[in-house]
Amino acid sequence: MKLGIIVGTTRQNRQTVKQAKWVLNAAAKLDGIDAELVDLKDYPMPFFDEPISPRYNPDRKIDPAAVPWLKKLEEFDAYVFVTAEYNHAIPGVLKNALDYVTWEIQRKPAAVVSHGSAGGARASINLKIVLSESKAVPLPTFSPLAMTGMSELIDDDGNLTDAAKTKPYDLNDILADALAELKWYSDALAAARNKDQ
Repeated sequence: MKLGIIVGTTRQNRQTVKQAKWVLNAAAKLDGIDAELVDLKDYPMPFFDEPISPRYNPDRKIDPAAVPWLKKLEEFDAYVFVTAEYNHAIPGVLKNALDYVTWEIQRKPAAVVSHGSAGGARASINLKIVLSESKAVPLPTFSPLAMTGMSELIDDDGNLTDAAKTKPYDLNDILADALAELKWYSDALAAARNKDQ
């Protein structure tokens, strides 16, 4: 499984990269997963302003700035979107990036790892709705990975700190189990997509 781990924030002093590195480190320990960090900071795009929804526009003219982002998304079999919660929703930069999407993530599993007040749970729910409209297959199993106080739980290299190890559940085990389930869905959906071709 080729896994894209999407860093869904670009603001200064963001903490989301720590959580994304934690997911990347966990994925590297599992067989059959080739993971890559994809930072939206590396894919600057203007605000989406196409006259028709991309999925319904046969004459679509994609803004050249969005093409590298869309081509990168095509490369993956599955996704983990790592997001902060801003004002009870996902960051605008992530919503804007997803507004450009047509079929690139269709029928592929997507999971959400979040942080913020209430663990970023509202952003996580918001993002799953957006992903399902893009015809991705959002997984429900990552909800324990909505972290409150994440900046104290994960260091800059993506390792759990001592503060995280005092939690009643082993977050590394929860993440490993969730990634294994994501791979199961990825394998099943890849087989179904191949059958349809």
